[in-house]
Amino acid sequence: MDNLAVGMVGYGFIGRVHTISYLNLPFFYKPLPLKLKMSGVCSYPLSDANAAMDQAGFEYATDDYMDLIKDPDIDIIEVCTPNHIHKDIIINAIQAGKHVNIEKPLAMDINEAKEILEAANNAPKSVVQMCFEYRYSPAIMRAKQLIEEGLLGRVYSVRTVYLHAGNSDPKRPSYWKIQKKYCGGGSLYDLASHVIDLVRFLLGDFKRVFSRLETFIKERPDAADSRKTCVVDVDDLALLLFELENGAIGTLEATKVATGANDEVRIEIHGEKGAVGFNSMQPNFLQVYDTRDPEAPIGGMRGFKAIETVQRYPEPAAAFPGPKFSIGWLRYHAGNAYDFIENILYGKKPQADIMSGYRVQEVIEAAGISALKEKWVDLPL
Repeated sequence: MDNLAVGMVGYGFIGRVHTISYLNLPFFYKPLPLKLKMSGVCSYPLSDANAAMDQAGFEYATDDYMDLIKDPDIDIIEVCTPNHIHKDIIINAIQAGKHVNIEKPLAMDINEAKEILEAANNAPKSVVQMCFEYRYSPAIMRAKQLIEEGLLGRVYSVRTVYLHAGNSDPKRPSYWKIQKKYCGGGSLYDLASHVIDLVRFLLGDFKRVFSRLETFIKERPDAADSRKTCVVDVDDLALLLFELENGAIGTLEATKVATGANDEVRIEIHGEKGAVGFNSMQPNFLQVYDTRDPEAPIGGMRGFKAIETVQRYPEPAAAFPGPKFSIGWLRYHAGNAYDFIENILYGKKPQADIMSGYRVQEVIEAAGISALKEKWVDLPL
């Protein structure tokens, strides 16, 4: 395999992020084991796809994603669209023998997720991967190593949040991520999906959940006509209590009305022998506490340490821009993109595979059921 051709479905914000990731891979991973070609791009309106040709060098633009799926020269389909069309794009791409990289969440609901999972299981030659980019933070990668080495001992509790402030202003016009027919759910789908995956990645599967979902701003101005309003039918805030299969219990908060926040993911894990903590607003460090450190004299060496993970990626990451330079959110996406093409090249099963997407969808679904029925919901569904 000398090259892979990419077909980008969706060229809004996240489509541009995925595109930038592919374009930057030759800098971050050197030598890149194959050449990438930005082949076709689909977006609606078509003007967005035309802009992608100028910005990223795509060879052609279309507003029909089937043009990319039917193109025999395209190897990869990137799914960067609103959630309501994920299922059809993914299944059509898999059935056409394409490799598929999918933005979270996997689908609109658990039934769609089951259809996608079945399609992927029936096409073992297609690499189907979720883009859970926080897995590719060096701090999170190091946390996983330490947990697997037994740093924490028995895990007691998990505390995790994903905070945004974008919907705090009631005057913000309606958009697709707060319209259920396009997204399936609000902060629970868009933000909690990330931290649900982080908890699974680090500690294993969920056993049961209890949730409360709240919509504070129930109407917003219509984006097309500010004189009209649109009903908001998804959650602004998702609060979850959960228990994991390993016995740990935890809390999860995902919100787009955290006034004053930017894009803040926090996870703290406490065990009998130690603790780890990560904050995406301080992404260069993993906080680590080890009870085996001496506490005398006068505190000895006991306390939280800031492990400087920065950009210390393992090989084959190239030394660019260098291990000591501050890391940023886009770099995690490049890690996902490289992992995806390496899985294709070497026929490896992705860690963030389609089952990972399905399990996250299961927790989302269980949280929705719990909020509606006001009771704990057991997993798997």
